[in-house]
Amino acid sequence: MKNSDQPLYLSAREAAGELGVSTATLYAYVSRGLVRSEPVADTRARRYRADDVRALKVRRPGPAGGRAGEADAAVLDSAVSTITDAGPIYRGVPALALAEEGSLEQAATLLWGIDATDPFSSDNLPVVDEAMRIVRQAARTAGPLSRAIAVLALAGEADPRAFNRAPLGRARTGARVMRLVAASILDVEPSARPLHEQVAQALAPGDPRARDLLRRALVLLADHELNASSFTVRCAVSTGIHLYDATIAGLAALKGPKHGGAGPLASLMVSELAAGDLGTGIRHRVSLGTSVPGFGHTIYRDGDPRADALLRALARAGADRRLAVEAPALLTEATGLHPNIDFALAVMVRTLKLPAGSETVLFAIARTAGWIAHAIEQLETETLIRPRARYVGRAPGRG
Repeated sequence: MKNSDQPLYLSAREAAGELGVSTATLYAYVSRGLVRSEPVADTRARRYRADDVRALKVRRPGPAGGRAGEADAAVLDSAVSTITDAGPIYRGVPALALAEEGSLEQAATLLWGIDATDPFSSDNLPVVDEAMRIVRQAARTAGPLSRAIAVLALAGEADPRAFNRAPLGRARTGARVMRLVAASILDVEPSARPLHEQVAQALAPGDPRARDLLRRALVLLADHELNASSFTVRCAVSTGIHLYDATIAGLAALKGPKHGGAGPLASLMVSELAAGDLGTGIRHRVSLGTSVPGFGHTIYRDGDPRADALLRALARAGADRRLAVEAPALLTEATGLHPNIDFALAVMVRTLKLPAGSETVLFAIARTAGWIAHAIEQLETETLIRPRARYVGRAPGRG
């Protein structure tokens, strides 16, 4: 795990020192909402969020007044998750630690802030009416995500509890959505079996390694703060739609080649590298300036900890070391880029001999947990997301 010793909080002196400002300026940043702080128990001191400090350090204009790092600027407050150098944090719990033993259902329940009862009880299965069955049958030859979108489009009207506003009611609806998404994508009947077992049975029957590896991957993919699809979900649900329709928005955004499409591109590269001499293949790709899908990340500057964790698990499970260990090291040495979760998924797909496109399938089934978490949190605010644009068009003519 890279940078696992990076703290989640800094003292006032540490935060001011990292920013290169006085403590008075730090307090001004706090008052403007740029850096979050909280009291330290049994003292008069306060501690400051390290990720806020680092994000502010990146996006503050340089001497020339540049705008580098604006993509890191915070858009809204959220208690669902955050991203640190040690990987995502799900409501205070490191995702990498949860992935060691936890399930996707446990990750979802944690992200939704539910601890009093289990929304994934065996009796909480999605409603599937005749119209939904007809649509699923008609969409059988369509792509998995398209099939799920088609079924979800009717699911809200079939479920009398779709608009339930109670916290547990929304969580139980979220569980039904997740089970319906998985069933529609995998083209099976909805089930109360653990989701990673359903995925393993559908995509890798007979491989004893599949359950554990898929469980780990699903937990690591469950949420990643305000990525494109999660922010799309928040915008959509802020209009007042139910969780089924909100999930459609997430699936539609995930279909884009710059988001969910990265995994299949990484798998193509993995297949090419596996077919010949590893060193020669990498040198050829790099010398021609060919893209290296599955490497580099807009947030993780020193490597994606999720990828490291999954690649280590794959190596322990007997994956081809040329792909799980040697290729990442050689590509990082050649390009300066580190593997991200898309590359790790590509290696897993090849190791378990999963069907083509399984990278995006796994992403969609797992990320539904995060989409629902963000949707529930946004619904609780009862506010419409309505950003303003910075106009850069022509100025109006003078009369």
